[in-house]
Amino acid sequence: MPDKIQISEKDNVAVALQEISLKEVIQPGHKIALKDIHKGEAIIKYGSPIGTATEDIPAGAHVHTHNMKTNLGSDLTYTYKPALDWQSRKVPDDMLSFMGYERADGRVGIRNEIWIIPTVGCVNGIAKTIATECADSEKSAAIPFAHPFGCSQMGEDQEHTRKILADLILHPNAGGVLVLGLGCENSGVDVIREYLGDYDKERIRFLICQDVEDEIAEGKKIVEELASLCKKDKRSRQPVSKLTVGLKCGGSDGLSGITANPVVGELSDLVVSAGGSTILTEVPEMFGAETLLMERAADREIFDKTVSLINGFKDYFRSHGETISENPSPGNKAGGITTLEDKALGCTQKSGSAPVKGVLSYGERVGDNKGLHLLEAPGNDLVAATALTASGAQMILFTTGRGTPFACPVPTMKISTNSLLAKKKSVWIDFDCGRMLSEEATREELGLELYDRVLALANGEYVKSEKAGYADLAIWKQGVTL
Repeated sequence: MPDKIQISEKDNVAVALQEISLKEVIQPGHKIALKDIHKGEAIIKYGSPIGTATEDIPAGAHVHTHNMKTNLGSDLTYTYKPALDWQSRKVPDDMLSFMGYERADGRVGIRNEIWIIPTVGCVNGIAKTIATECADSEKSAAIPFAHPFGCSQMGEDQEHTRKILADLILHPNAGGVLVLGLGCENSGVDVIREYLGDYDKERIRFLICQDVEDEIAEGKKIVEELASLCKKDKRSRQPVSKLTVGLKCGGSDGLSGITANPVVGELSDLVVSAGGSTILTEVPEMFGAETLLMERAADREIFDKTVSLINGFKDYFRSHGETISENPSPGNKAGGITTLEDKALGCTQKSGSAPVKGVLSYGERVGDNKGLHLLEAPGNDLVAATALTASGAQMILFTTGRGTPFACPVPTMKISTNSLLAKKKSVWIDFDCGRMLSEEATREELGLELYDRVLALANGEYVKSEKAGYADLAIWKQGVTL
């Protein structure tokens, strides 16, 4: 394996693939100057600027937070300049379907779980107790999704909570849902019911704790009834067009944009080529690479929506007194990512090269418009993954260079950027993209292998976070708490 890699011939920095001792010790994932870079000169990586040198940097020196800075800081004027260069992938004929659970509304789940969804944080403990006692009885099993919201919220903030709860209640991975209310909250059972439309009344059940004498006994009874229904369900063959995959990264390192994210991008192109959908979110981590996404807009309307998505998030930052150029997290920086542009150019590679077919607001579902979508949500891992779930993703592909055990309400596959992490945290990592560095496999080969794993996951194979019993929910808090 080489000791470093130059991603683009335009780059003036390379990325260390192993520890290198030149003018100083440079850790894997960190940048090395390929030539003398003068103060004020652009630092080029992925063929694009990721910042500016704050001092003269000699060839062979470490390039990081001590000698470069971001170029972000003000709004840009965007021009519609489509540059679509999309080549649909050839997907093998035996990889165009999966075995899923078809629901009454025509959507398809890859799991047949029973979910307990509180309408308000006050009943989180009750939800957990019902789930625990049902599991202990061995008659049924349910997953409780605790959250602190549903009351003491105002305006759009409350509206977002209601939309997300409704999306989860209707999610096809749930074969049955107990919606658990208290009885005096703002987003109570009667309110949430209005957001569901024509829902399956046999599979979605409601319980208001203040209205019954023993809410635990009543909740267990409902869960057991739902379990009886789910036991009758059978998987059936479904086209990949019924599959939606969420794309997310976190705990990234300098190899994320070289290995795991491009492989997931290849996977995304394969899913889209097969007629399915993928969703990219983490809007703040598009800053600095947004024009590359805008060039792939399917039409002028999608371009305009993408501009609104980016500018709207910048306004959100400023409304809270924050800058739009906030550097990546300490873990990202320790892994070699210096600026937000550096992070964004690697992050957006998860979207592959397919046209952007849709731009979704927070809480909006994909629907019948198949293809690649962009979703309004922040970069926070659990908040963004929950948003992807609410938009219809039946699974999340999560790339990481640092490692994380978390999982959201749907299966969350962990994909490592390097083989060392895959070996060290084998109880977390499901798929190793570090094999690209040792030349065991190409991006295209790993992309097809990952696609095969996605189909296996859709067919019922568990990821490691599922086996560990991890599943959490986080709603994007945007407003005042009363």
